[in-house]
Amino acid sequence: MGILECRKSEKSPKRRKLCKNSLTMDSDSSSAVLGSKGLIRKNEFVRVIIQCLLSLGFSKSASCLELESSISYKSKEFQAIESELLDANWEECIKSLNELKGLTDEIQSSALFLVIKQYLLECLSHGDDMTALTFLQKRVSDLKLGKEKVHNLAFTILFTKEKGVNETNDNLHELRKKLLVELETLLPSPFTIPERRLEHLVETVVTSQIDSCLYHNLSGAVSIYEDHCCSNDQIPTETIQILTAHDDEVWFVQFSNNGEYLASSSSDCTAVIWKVVEDGTFTVKHALKSHQKAVSFVAWSPDDTMLLTCGNLENVKLWDVETGMCKRTFGDPNFIVSSCAWFPDSKKLVCGSSDPEKGICMWDCEGNELRVWRGARIPKVLDLAVTSDGDYLISVFSDKDIRILNVITNAERVVSEEHPITSLSLSADGKFFIVNLNSQEIHMWDVVGDLKEPVKYTGHRQHKYVIRSCFGGCNSKFIASGSENSEVYIWNRQKSEPIAVLSGHSMTVNSVSWNPRNPYLLASASDDHTVRIWGPTKSKANEILVKESC
Repeated sequence: MGILECRKSEKSPKRRKLCKNSLTMDSDSSSAVLGSKGLIRKNEFVRVIIQCLLSLGFSKSASCLELESSISYKSKEFQAIESELLDANWEECIKSLNELKGLTDEIQSSALFLVIKQYLLECLSHGDDMTALTFLQKRVSDLKLGKEKVHNLAFTILFTKEKGVNETNDNLHELRKKLLVELETLLPSPFTIPERRLEHLVETVVTSQIDSCLYHNLSGAVSIYEDHCCSNDQIPTETIQILTAHDDEVWFVQFSNNGEYLASSSSDCTAVIWKVVEDGTFTVKHALKSHQKAVSFVAWSPDDTMLLTCGNLENVKLWDVETGMCKRTFGDPNFIVSSCAWFPDSKKLVCGSSDPEKGICMWDCEGNELRVWRGARIPKVLDLAVTSDGDYLISVFSDKDIRILNVITNAERVVSEEHPITSLSLSADGKFFIVNLNSQEIHMWDVVGDLKEPVKYTGHRQHKYVIRSCFGGCNSKFIASGSENSEVYIWNRQKSEPIAVLSGHSMTVNSVSWNPRNPYLLASASDDHTVRIWGPTKSKANEILVKESC
């Protein structure tokens, strides 16, 4: 009796035996093709369908399809390995694995390791210690498993022997079936089929159609009954409300992170916190009146309990969102803040100054200075942002340079533009940022530096004013921007030309903000003293209300 057949004589647990007329791929079905272009092999298509039926739990339907098509889900090579393994015919199983053509050395080695490990476990569970050791000494070197795998096998023997494992035949049968699942995952096609192959193929097609759809603004599943294509009613294109609480130009607007509030700031020296009511309308929650000069910037804390406001040529103030009270003013009167941003813990914030001698300061909410970046390498800061993970501080300085600083490692890189930058905005996932240039372009860069050239967007008007843009929509798929010609522009990130131009304002649109929780809601701030709320068409809005009520 051979070493690998030491347990073969024992009675194996019951299993379904392969019949003499075991299903095979006949010559006709293996050469037949499907599809208008003849690109799909019929036998592969049927095998994938059978796999899908099995994964969905329709085993009877899968068996019927195998029988009717004469095509087996499992390849004849894998069927042989399955039969040999379940019968504990280890010698033949190893031989079959060695005879598989087209395997890389790594995959073949890993498959042999799994089978041999199972064989050794069964030897030890029946007290055949010497058989296992003899096999390791005489045969493993011939199988080219490598020292690491041999050491792992030796460890398995020692550990199992010490533990005193004594598996029953039923348990061993379950372990063999588990091993088959591992081999099925490990071995490549055509011997096995990658897990959930049909779902993957369909999902790939759907994803491709979504990526190429200019107006797709939905999350979740889409219908596969027809090719996917959205109309422009998926994006906010109609004015649904005009907010008129300001007495002068509105310079900045920003939705809260939870989408329940909107903050706007104006040259009338005030900022306003608006509440987004359930019916989609906006009402004034607080009017913040502590600044002596125009308010040019606001920033919500990540937990939405606090709001920072920056006065034009003033320092920064911290407000309690619930009460509307000013909790703190940061820095001395000479620290002129141009922009500010929060770290994700809502406990730390950074402020950038237009004064080259002040640089960038990090404070806690109690006003304690934690860290400072200043000096010749940090000239006047025009705008800044912190990524959602808190790892990167991105700042715009010297008009044309973007500094990306890893605050953990202090590693930094600088991206230079050819034209002056007026604003900076981050995507929700913190992986990309956009900058507005007075050359009438918006450039998108990635934070880690994979992009060697920016992705460019054109069409809006910007010559001399500070115009701000933003990411928005489902998965930050869109970019919106104000414009000096009184319009709002929307781009799909895959296209350089705008897909929508929104008219309604009568003067320069300075800032825009897309609601992070409602992809159909956009706000814009203008020199015409108003904030406009943009939403879907009336028919689309009614459709959304119906879905929400259901």
